[in-house]
Amino acid sequence: MAETLVKICGLQDVEVLKSMKRLPVDYIGFVFAESRRRVSPGQAAELIAGLAEWENGNPPLAAGVFVNPTLAELAALLSTVPLKVIQLHGRESAELCRAVKAAFPQVQVWKALSVAKSKAESDADGPHALQQYAGAVDALLLDTYDPAGSGGSGQTFDWGKIPSYQQAASEYGLPLFVAGGLHPDNVRELLDGYAPYGVDVSSGVESGGVKDLIKMTAFVERVKQS
Repeated sequence: MAETLVKICGLQDVEVLKSMKRLPVDYIGFVFAESRRRVSPGQAAELIAGLAEWENGNPPLAAGVFVNPTLAELAALLSTVPLKVIQLHGRESAELCRAVKAAFPQVQVWKALSVAKSKAESDADGPHALQQYAGAVDALLLDTYDPAGSGGSGQTFDWGKIPSYQQAASEYGLPLFVAGGLHPDNVRELLDGYAPYGVDVSSGVESGGVKDLIKMTAFVERVKQS
């Protein structure tokens, strides 16, 4: 079985980033949408420069998180910030995703889909929605539906819905990441039950709103354990 990929999202501090340089992390996310974790292009460029210091010789790829951006906004940012992934976390259409992929062939394009917290609730984006993204994105990410925003609520969704999304994603050759309320104490349950392609964590590895090296280390070790 392929190793599960890990994305740690919402990095803001250079010193925190330096403390992580021994961790086998695959992606680090920088938030450019409205959020308490938002970074400026200048901050992001400085943080991304620090990835070259990763000690295992395999630095994580930089992912930028956006909500309903325009092509012009993305072009302006990419002119100064060397992202490897554009993660679209709003209500972007498949047409916009396809346009982003065509305009910026040097980066991967990921699309986040909203999944309801409980089995009784309807999903904002059901498995049937995946077909429209075939050929338009490089990966999909499931996150908990948040009526107040575009994710980042720190709450899990109904994991029982994951297999139907996995089946649809497999049909269209799309890797599927899972986010939403993950932390060191529940990520093995997710992996053992559903074996997603990758996992994305933010608030679950924080203490007092700041990334916590002990929690990040525990999370990564529990994901990467054989």
